[in-house]
Amino acid sequence: MTADQHDGISAAERAYQVIRDHILDGTHSPGTMLGEASLAAALGVSRTPVRVALARLQDEGWITIYPKRGALVQGLSERTVAELADARFVIETTAVDRAPDELRRRLAERLEESIEEQRKAFANSDVRRFIDLTLGFHKGFVEAGGNTVLIELYERLSDRHRFLLFATGDHLLARCAEIIAEHQTLTEHLRTGDTAAFAEVLRDHIAENAPPSSVRRGLSEFTPSIRK
Repeated sequence: MTADQHDGISAAERAYQVIRDHILDGTHSPGTMLGEASLAAALGVSRTPVRVALARLQDEGWITIYPKRGALVQGLSERTVAELADARFVIETTAVDRAPDELRRRLAERLEESIEEQRKAFANSDVRRFIDLTLGFHKGFVEAGGNTVLIELYERLSDRHRFLLFATGDHLLARCAEIIAEHQTLTEHLRTGDTAAFAEVLRDHIAENAPPSSVRRGLSEFTPSIRK
């Protein structure tokens, strides 16, 4: 591989990461039309790596490319939001339900540390840091189950989850104290192994922190099987 080829790959990956991050954090909001030339100028690269990045983002469903016009940023439909909530609920509760006692207790200690960091982020009004910590916090429940396939599936949902957390805007910041309290309750149920109580709190927690009403409707209609 030549230096130019290596640079091309690096530029395309960097363009992808920056554009995706700006979509997820709302800098490029749904309905925004992105142009190759303006993106290339902003990123300090040629149009070729931007074109590669946009093609990848279209494959992932974040944009729709219109030749000679640009790329239209897409949001998430209410159905997708509701289905994401259901998927998260199933994966997180299943993993916690199957987690061995010792692993649950060790994870609970680690999540307590995360909660302290969440409080600091809240005190500093650092929404990005709070969102990063929240994503890691919930992934911890999946890791407790030790199922690598479930972990991989959950990681595929992380971008959509991040997008929704940023999309809640002021609602998220206003609820930070309640979110942290709910995280504390979930951690206690994890520690004690009360999976039924964990599932009940998690259902309401997911519904409260997603904007569309379809999330509540989707979760209320979904009745997972939780081992007692």
